[in-house]
Amino acid sequence: MTKFRATAATAALLCLTAFGASPASADGEVNVYTYRETKLVQPLFDAFTKDTGIKVNVVSASSGLEQRMKAEGASSPADVLLTVDLGRLDDAVQASVTQPIKSVVIDEIVPAQYRDPDGQWAGISMRARVIYASKDRVKQDKITYEELADPKWKGKICIRSGQHIYNNGLFAAYVAKYGEAKAEEWLKGVKANLAQKPSGGDREAARDVAAGKCDIGIGNTYYWALMMNNDPEKKPWAEATKVILPTFEGGGTHVNLSGVILAKHAPNKANAVKLIEWLVGDKAQHIYADSNYEYPIRAGVAVNPTIAGYGRLTADPTPIAKIVANRKAASTLVDKVGFDN
Repeated sequence: MTKFRATAATAALLCLTAFGASPASADGEVNVYTYRETKLVQPLFDAFTKDTGIKVNVVSASSGLEQRMKAEGASSPADVLLTVDLGRLDDAVQASVTQPIKSVVIDEIVPAQYRDPDGQWAGISMRARVIYASKDRVKQDKITYEELADPKWKGKICIRSGQHIYNNGLFAAYVAKYGEAKAEEWLKGVKANLAQKPSGGDREAARDVAAGKCDIGIGNTYYWALMMNNDPEKKPWAEATKVILPTFEGGGTHVNLSGVILAKHAPNKANAVKLIEWLVGDKAQHIYADSNYEYPIRAGVAVNPTIAGYGRLTADPTPIAKIVANRKAASTLVDKVGFDN
């Protein structure tokens, strides 16, 4: 995907480049900046347009969208930012490119723990940070996050960089639960159990487990399903592993969010709110579940059968906002213990 850079001086030109100069549809339009791959979200936008008549213009990038919106300032065409992690949501708030989402629909459907207390963001689907375990070498079917620091796993864990936003979210959740001192000791224990220097991504963790380099890998729920169902080349990695839903002791499984923010200078604010509300509706939530292999945020929507096969998800009750507040502390601890070294 393309990485975008913008300055205030080029904002107007970027607006034209991103969305073109064609007239809006009869029911208006909404401009979406997104970190999701276009192929993953286009079915959502097509269905939204079919239901509402509102045209969706999309800019997709792998990084830098908050900075782009900030550089564009009041001239930004962005109405909505669709993100893939609580870290991205926080980055948008810190960049001052959000405004409160004032919606009874969002307040009623999205549980409070998955909404910003000030309304600056809301979750629209969930993913869990889980274990990819060797079917042959790991006999247990339950594991706690605390147990990852147990010496019995010495030389048996594969994981991507501790500074990656997915791991930052998990580590921040640990800090939120136990404080920085205990989190530091835990990270030291996990580091001591690594089979190799943190590298690659979540798929590569499954690859290395399949290759016998480690017994367990850390990954998001949807990657395993994508490998099993959508990627014949990587299917053997999934077939060699099983997904275990870890829990905190006395708690549940750490979940992260795909979320949405309403842009500070949204030129199509009313349509933006319509889109945000539509994304938590029954149709969109089914698309998230079946196309993206994520957990619906809306109660009563069935989980995809592959994801359901992992077992019943009991999400940890720690509010996402509390986890967000500990992101910086978690990042500092990763460097302090030399996790990625």
